[in-house]
Amino acid sequence: TGSTDLARRAGEVLGRELAAMGINVNYAPCADVNMNPQNPVVGIRSFGEDPQAVARLTAAMMQGIQSQGVAATAKHFPGHGDTSNDSHYGLPTLPHQLERLEKVEFLPFQAAIAAGIKLIMTAHISLPALDGPNAPPATLSQNILQNLLRRQLGFEGVIITDAMDMRAIKQGE
Repeated sequence: TGSTDLARRAGEVLGRELAAMGINVNYAPCADVNMNPQNPVVGIRSFGEDPQAVARLTAAMMQGIQSQGVAATAKHFPGHGDTSNDSHYGLPTLPHQLERLEKVEFLPFQAAIAAGIKLIMTAHISLPALDGPNAPPATLSQNILQNLLRRQLGFEGVIITDAMDMRAIKQGE
């Protein structure tokens, strides 16, 4: 609906139900801006293709979840919405320059950080603009996790990873 009030209320319901079962962490909301119609993984988990709207709705849902004593997780940092590959099967690349990444992909995560998100889940995607032509998955990039997420964006909470058995993370090599 695009309503921050409804997103917050939905988050409250999710948080209340999880807390009633004794669960204190939710791996939601999805903070990805779903820009690529060929994206095989984000889909309806995203709040849409408008970075400003995704930022507002991500922060609202997160606040609702956390208002019930359940820690929320913004995922998939630094943004999996403009990829056309599935990180379960290979390493997607975000080919954009830093200025574009700041305006689109990073915006919802900045909003979540400003609103007090407790956890951020990393994505197994490469960002050549930040890590060069042979960029590793963001999950394994000190530059992205320490310099960008911690220092530049000021995130002080818990960083967790998406599944480490996904094919974007090389196995047994």
